[in-house]
Amino acid sequence: MKLTVSLLGESYRFHDLKELFAKANEEKSGDQLAGIAAADDRERMAAKLVLADLTLADIRSNPLLPPETDEVSRVIEEGVDEAVYETIRSWTVGELREQLLAASETEVRRIGRGLNSEMAAAAAKLMSNLDLIQAAAKCEVITRCNTTLGERGRLGSRAQPNHPTDDPLGMKASIYEALSYGIGDAVIGINPVIDTTDNIIRLLHETKEVIHRWGIPTQNSVLAHVTTQMRAISKGAPADLIFQSLAGTESGNQSFGIDLRLLQEADQLIRESGTASGENRWYFETGQGSELSAGSHHGVDQLTLESRCYGLAKAFKPFLVNTVVGFIGPEYLYDSKQVIRAGLEDHFMGKIQGLPMGVDVCYTNHMKADQNDMDNLAVLLAAAGVNFFIGVPMADDCMLNYQSTSFHDIATVRELLRLQPGAEFSAWAEKMGILKNGRLTALAGDPTRFI
Repeated sequence: MKLTVSLLGESYRFHDLKELFAKANEEKSGDQLAGIAAADDRERMAAKLVLADLTLADIRSNPLLPPETDEVSRVIEEGVDEAVYETIRSWTVGELREQLLAASETEVRRIGRGLNSEMAAAAAKLMSNLDLIQAAAKCEVITRCNTTLGERGRLGSRAQPNHPTDDPLGMKASIYEALSYGIGDAVIGINPVIDTTDNIIRLLHETKEVIHRWGIPTQNSVLAHVTTQMRAISKGAPADLIFQSLAGTESGNQSFGIDLRLLQEADQLIRESGTASGENRWYFETGQGSELSAGSHHGVDQLTLESRCYGLAKAFKPFLVNTVVGFIGPEYLYDSKQVIRAGLEDHFMGKIQGLPMGVDVCYTNHMKADQNDMDNLAVLLAAAGVNFFIGVPMADDCMLNYQSTSFHDIATVRELLRLQPGAEFSAWAEKMGILKNGRLTALAGDPTRFI
């Protein structure tokens, strides 16, 4: 591989792919914190020029984390469609970018099957924000749990009815408000405060009771640690989806208390004992920077590690994958510009690898960002064909203490871009009088109809 370039009279040499990948990134505070970022814009541009001329075979032949030492790398390698890869292995990364922007939707999906996660990350590093939107918009990813997610013209939503004490009445009030805005078609998913088996059993029953009582075409999930969910499901708790956060390295996943074998056991359990009718029964969450937080990044940049999360997730055919893009804080994404960039990168990298990507358009209060910035990102992602957003009351999660998108934010984006909830949920909302001809009625926003 040629890892040198002369730019504006100055020579640049990169020692290996780890250094090259990191320095080709757009500016990220997490890469700076790790000490692997480009020193300035000139070095960043030099790295992009070198990266653009590498072939896909170069990247695959020189893995950033060898499969012999990292099980995530092994899963990613096993997920590559070898027949497709053989037709594109000689492309440079620059040519890959051009093909993804110029090719048809069918061809883009075919190309994606032949990529590993590092190749997807490399393409993202060469793309503008508009490129990321254009390429991702070509990737329709449809999944099926109890309902169908990801069809053209649809924008899904998770109702996130969190409560500081897991109080069932408070959670139900939030669920009913979400439903009144047409939110909750992707999942009714609770982040529990108390991660005990008995509490998770209770919350799964509470959500199922609401779903059954009102005949809501959706699915439930309680986002406890996967082992707690497994104990609850083994005791008969009604779970449509099983959840877990993922990292892009084996050691990063160990810091979450998981490994590949445990995920495989959970996969078998949810397929044998889960309550969903469809084949896609996983809900994964990710986010740039988690590996560095755990000291398990191995010198790899946060964008590439995020892409590796998607290579791992793909092996389990999930119903939902969600990057919680601005949740960790300014140590990893310093301001709104970096959050917006990361959200578009994550969505593209997940979609090109065949995943049903959602984005938690969010930020923390110590970050240089505000709700207007999140409005901008939400519209950009909806134009890019994002599968779902997160909905919380007034955009303020009172348990996790961060800012996301509100129920009415998602409803507004749908109306602006002429999008609707999932087909089954839309039919239910029309029957309930919440929607009429795909638009919210005067009953929207009134949760008392469910009380």
